[in-house]
Formats: sequence, structure tokens, C-alpha cells
Amino acid sequence: MPSIVVFNQTGAEVGKMTLKKEIFGVKPNMQVVYDVVNAERAAMRQGTHKTKNRTEVSGGGKKPWRQKGTGRARQGSIRAPQWRGGGIVFGPTPRSYSVKVNRKVVKLAVKSLLSSRLATKDLVVVDEFQLEDYKTKTLVAILENLKVEGKTLVITDEENYNLFKAGANIPNVYVQTKAHLSVYDLINADKYVVTKAAVKKYEEDLK
Repeated sequence: MPSIVVFNQTGAEVGKMTLKKEIFGVKPNMQVVYDVVNAERAAMRQGTHKTKNRTEVSGGGKKPWRQKGTGRARQGSIRAPQWRGGGIVFGPTPRSYSVKVNRKVVKLAVKSLLSSRLATKDLVVVDEFQLEDYKTKTLVAILENLKVEGKTLVITDEENYNLFKAGANIPNVYVQTKAHLSVYDLINADKYVVTKAAVKKYEEDLK
């Protein structure tokens, strides 16, 4: 069973935590991670793009000139695609870009990322976050105590107003609850700072 050191806000060790092997000790499957991220990014697309075809543009309805005898090419409507202001041929229309991904696949993607960060020692577990205020420098000091640098994802088990406000203005730091994180959010960070309670929730939800 893998284990990890638990720190407090000052960066001091306060104990050790045993992690479930089936959650934090799996072999990372990056193809699954790619498939889930691809589906999540596709779901972000609104799909509201729209062009008008020749039946929807205004004007037309009358044949511009008679069929024969003018020396010009025959035309049926001034709103045909070859005319300025005419309809668009094969233009985009509203559609859904959603891609179906099984729930087990999403769980495997999360397990893969958690196991990968643990293997590379980019997973830091904190017993809890207790901020007396929501000043940015307070959270910056905590991250410095934990020796965390780079793109960091701070994961909590429940909403913490002071913590969320403190992290709002720190570049490359994103604070979010475990329940509201996507696989795209997880792969977009180099290091995870996770509360002890959030780790337990991951173990409960991903079993």
C-alpha cells in the first residue's frame, strides 16, 4: 500500500497517510486521459454557429432575367450561392459536439492522474486549510512553506471562502473543491495540493 507524508500549513510533518493502491497505485493510462479530456473539451463548445442557406436569406423570389435570348448565363434567383448576398452552401449549422465517455473511463482517468502525480512526488497532502483572512499573501506563504512551485491545483473537500478568495489572484494557482474538478483541470496542473479529507473522498468515490 502506498503512503504519503501529511503536512500542516507551516510545512511541518504531522503524520503519514496510507493510500489505497487501487486509487493511487494504478499504472497511468494516458490514452484514457486523452479520451476524457477530448470529450470534456468537446462539451465546452456551444455549437451555436449558423449560416443562412439560400432558403433563409432575404430577397430573391423572382427570376433576374428571362431564360433565353439575353446572351447572359441563365439564373434562377439572385439569392443563389454564386451571387453576392446569396445563401451559403454547406455552411455550419447548430449541432452538439458531445462525445460519450463511460463513467468507468472517467474514473480510470482520474486514478491515472493521481497515481502519476504521486509517483513523481508532485502530490502534497495537507491536514487542513485554516485561513484567518482571505489575503493573497497568506496563501502564498502557505505554498512557500510546502515548497510548491509551478502550476498548482489546490483541492479541498468542501468550499472554503477565505481559501478561494486568497487563491484568486495568484498566477498558476487554481483552488477548487474535489466535486467541481474535471479531468481537464487535473491534467492542466503540474502539482496537486490536496487536503486529507479530499483524499479520503477520492478513495470513496473512485472505488
